[in-house]
Amino acid sequence: MRTLLYALILFIGYSVNAQTTITGQVVDETNEPIPGANVILSGKAVGVVTDFDGFFTLTVDEEPPFTIRVSSIGFTSQTVQVTSSTEQITIKLEEETTQLGEIVISASRTPERIFESPVTVERFGLEDIKSTPSATFYDGLENLKGVDINVNSLTFKSINTRGFATFANTRFVQLVDGMDNSAPALNFPLGNLLGMTELDVQSVELLPGASSALYGANAFNGILFMRSKSPFDFEGVSAYIKTGLTSQEAAGDNEYYDVGFRAAKKFSEKFAGKVNFGYLRGTDWFANDFSNLNNPGVGRVDPNYDGVNIYGDEVSTNIRGVGNALAAMGLIPQSAVNLLPNENVSRTGYAEQDLTNYNAESVKFDAALHYRPFADDFEIIYQAKLGRGTTIYQGANRYNIKNFFLQQHKLEFRNDNFFVRGYFTDETAGDSYDMRFTGININRLWKDDSTWFGEYAGAYIQAALGGATSDQAHQIARGAADSGRLLPGTPGFESAFETVTNDPDLTTGSKFQDGSKLRHVDANYNFGHLTDVVDIQVGGSFREYVLNSFGTIYTDIDGPIDYKEYGLYTQIQKQLLDERLKLTGSMRYDKSELFDGQVTPRFSVGYTAGENRNHNFRASFQTAFRNPTTQDLFIGLDAGAAILVGSAEENLDRDVRTYNVNNAALNGGETTETVLGRRAYENAFTLNSVQAGAPTAASVGLVEPEKARVYELGYRGQVNKISVDLSGYYTEYDDFIANETVLVPFYGDVDGNGGAPDQLALGALQFGDFKAYQTYTNAESGVQSWGGSIAVNARILNGFDLGLNYTYADFELDDPDFRPNFNTPKHKFKASFGNNELFENFGFGVNYRWSDTFFWQASFGDGQVPSFHVVDAQINYRVPSIKSTFKAGAANLTGEEYFTAFGTGRIGSQFYVSWTINNL
Repeated sequence: MRTLLYALILFIGYSVNAQTTITGQVVDETNEPIPGANVILSGKAVGVVTDFDGFFTLTVDEEPPFTIRVSSIGFTSQTVQVTSSTEQITIKLEEETTQLGEIVISASRTPERIFESPVTVERFGLEDIKSTPSATFYDGLENLKGVDINVNSLTFKSINTRGFATFANTRFVQLVDGMDNSAPALNFPLGNLLGMTELDVQSVELLPGASSALYGANAFNGILFMRSKSPFDFEGVSAYIKTGLTSQEAAGDNEYYDVGFRAAKKFSEKFAGKVNFGYLRGTDWFANDFSNLNNPGVGRVDPNYDGVNIYGDEVSTNIRGVGNALAAMGLIPQSAVNLLPNENVSRTGYAEQDLTNYNAESVKFDAALHYRPFADDFEIIYQAKLGRGTTIYQGANRYNIKNFFLQQHKLEFRNDNFFVRGYFTDETAGDSYDMRFTGININRLWKDDSTWFGEYAGAYIQAALGGATSDQAHQIARGAADSGRLLPGTPGFESAFETVTNDPDLTTGSKFQDGSKLRHVDANYNFGHLTDVVDIQVGGSFREYVLNSFGTIYTDIDGPIDYKEYGLYTQIQKQLLDERLKLTGSMRYDKSELFDGQVTPRFSVGYTAGENRNHNFRASFQTAFRNPTTQDLFIGLDAGAAILVGSAEENLDRDVRTYNVNNAALNGGETTETVLGRRAYENAFTLNSVQAGAPTAASVGLVEPEKARVYELGYRGQVNKISVDLSGYYTEYDDFIANETVLVPFYGDVDGNGGAPDQLALGALQFGDFKAYQTYTNAESGVQSWGGSIAVNARILNGFDLGLNYTYADFELDDPDFRPNFNTPKHKFKASFGNNELFENFGFGVNYRWSDTFFWQASFGDGQVPSFHVVDAQINYRVPSIKSTFKAGAANLTGEEYFTAFGTGRIGSQFYVSWTINNL
């Protein structure tokens, strides 16, 4: 809090000596007012937005004459010279056939036309939101060029640009009114599950690629900005109701509902407020991939079957080893052991649909109070956002994120030249649980592993002695061991399910506990209004993480873990040659208390050519870095297949686990062994070497920040009614953050015998006295990626809008064993076609997407994602007399089911009708 107070004292002392105030109205060619138009002082970061009737009041520190630039979505921007402050100005905008005149803020932290942006930027504005065929505005972002949306759930969709991302997209930042709405414990946003209501969105801007020079540590592969409507500029009450059904072969047809409400009031020139509410409920996409991870192509007849969406069958052991243990205890004769095959057998699991009801729900509420003490551009804002949701998340396992709650509170001081804001984020996991451990521990609650495998071995031996074939003996043995098993739908199963999902100890339960927090302060000052020589900005930020999983995710069993980061940046921008040439230089310094400081510069040059200034060329070089996430540093989680242990130095000795030893003779007679997480980094075998039959020691370094250098070229141009946006990039990564799975022996030294493993360590491998650990480190392999995109938009056939875009992305690395998680298709093509005024008050829109086949790689599982084609369509009818728009639409109109990631449910069709009232 002291940091916030210092920042407030520093920035609140500003001059309010405005020199000129102008008023006016912005109208279209028929003299109808244009609400939401941007009126900006040319060359400065000073501007306002017109109200519902198109009126504006602009106060500037300039004496006439000066010029203002006026722009609005769907209209050609216009530059107007102001010669007097006494007259009211009427500005008439002509309809525009392209979107290159739209104003963006994100690229340079100052208002500028998208046409002149120094880097690639995508914008999704009010008209795009109203006309999208997608079921929600957030889904509609998928139609932007270069964007992937990985569908985890009906309510959780993860945006990805330029690859290298799973659902846990920690290389991408999402800001809502300047607040990072990532869940502190996860380090990534849950899509728009807890984000912004559709009625309150003013604009969405997306910067693909590196943005660390202005936005800090994790703006590495892209950043999304969602900006809400000000109650001063967008008054009134608006609402929508949307209903329809989702249709999937596995789930059938299910109803869903989506409603929203917004109320905003300007009580005076000094005070305004707003509230928003949104509620969505539906049925999620069922995940029912039953293919065998252990033996692809062989189904459930495999004794060691491990289905993709079957949980509990991950528990597996060598059945002959079980026989040896039974013989050692005198329970069976040693001669009978040889009747058992030397192969692994897994327990019988439960299908995912037995472990969740697939409810999808999102509840969002936010309120804001805006105060302008001097009735000018200086504003104080308090904003509160609260959200609760239920969804499916796929990480190392599949999780039912149930009744997850997140709240954010922000206090911001700003005017046209500066802002200083402080906010905090607080999350609660609610009733969330891990579905894989639910299946595992329901099994164990009913019958422990030793008993189940012992019964299996005994029944197999009896069947073999009776003359059964191996396949028959396995079937008989499983039936005997499963006798009395808890079946879904029975009271016994339901009771066990409740017990397990309310138990946070993963050895017996599956509950996901978390109460982590994030505190953040950032500030920016633009000195452009003080000098005409250059436009200079300075800013900085401070962030503190407080991790509190109660020992269930992180190694915080003894109390919360906290650490801090801060950063400072500056940017200089200069226009030359009659404002045709724009030079931009930025530099930022960031420091985490856990790592050395990082400097990230950016330089870009843009040139506007042509007699009509309708061609813009740009080039940029920028660097970026990414701090290891909270999980990279402090996780201590048994994910079943492996122990996940973060590599912060202080974390290595806090992860303490005790294992049963199969061969106590090798371990000096000890039947248990305590293993610290440090062993995963200092005394472990590489997984690949053990699988190859030549065990060698792993060399795993502690994780360091990831770095990138990005080179980008681009062109934007407009000829008549056709616009073109073309860009290409090349990225070099250093210290790419990666996971390496190692095998930790419970005893012995992996390199204690002259650099080779000693006999104790090799014996531990032989007798199964080891455990897989997933470490967090940096790849030694060099990694490069490159790609490009082209978008063409045109107004054709007297009023029809046509958009086409294509994206290419690829990468290479030096080490073929390195797992990059690139997870994006090499080729993507998208198209849109529509007319908002096909005839009076009636419009339509159709979007088409094609994605190439690609290989998905993540901790849950790897697999091919086939190519797919998707068509979305909508028709809409406006009734001005009741200020309403009625829309009917369908996402995935053809019904051809597809998926965007291995292990998720197939995406079916979503049909809807909606009624929106008074949406400004």
